[in-house]
Amino acid sequence: MLKKKFTILDHELVPKHILLTKEEKKQLLEQLKIRPEQLPWIRASDPVAKLIGAKPGDIVKIVRKSPTAGEAIAYRFVVP
Repeated sequence: MLKKKFTILDHELVPKHILLTKEEKKQLLEQLKIRPEQLPWIRASDPVAKLIGAKPGDIVKIVRKSPTAGEAIAYRFVVP
């Protein structure tokens, strides 16, 4: 019998984390007219950041379920 390996991303309270491509990162920063370090930060040592392979300088899109908006999107800049 094979057991499925459990990761923290499988937990219902952990929101979806998506690593942005270079093009998506560029578009986001142009749209918001900000520098990446002006976004809220997430450490590269964060368990979810490590799991998705986020490196310093990357931007992570976090999609949370929201009872009023359906879903809420936040962005985090990965720092060492």
